[in-house]
Amino acid sequence: MAYQGTPSYSGAPASQYSDWIHRVGAYLVETLPALIVFYIFVFAVRVAILDIIVYLAFLGYVIYNRWILGGQGQSLGKKVLGMMLLSEETGQPIGTLNAFLRDICHIVDSIICYVGYLFPLWDPKRQTIADKIMKTVVIPANQ
Repeated sequence: MAYQGTPSYSGAPASQYSDWIHRVGAYLVETLPALIVFYIFVFAVRVAILDIIVYLAFLGYVIYNRWILGGQGQSLGKKVLGMMLLSEETGQPIGTLNAFLRDICHIVDSIICYVGYLFPLWDPKRQTIADKIMKTVVIPANQ
């Protein structure tokens, strides 16, 4: 996907950014089905080799969805709910490595009782602390 001519989002109004409830919805869309399957296999099927296979499949899903697709701008949940993750400075997708680093930065969102995940409720750019650190924004895909 080419995003040539995409503007910088450093001074955009809040209406240009995806709201908190849609971001939560995207997270639930991509996380809940995987977690349900994961827990069914891990707790219901007590065969060691299947546990290992399920763990590896879960890790593969996280790598593919969060870092590869997320780095291209849309994880599965963001695609379903019509949002994109972009660099605030360039307006381009952030790439696989930066998507991985952004997930690591989410540790900061968690440190203070997960308050960092609530930042989009009052932040003008609707960013989490990890978004601020990585200089990323989540916008509606139709912009």
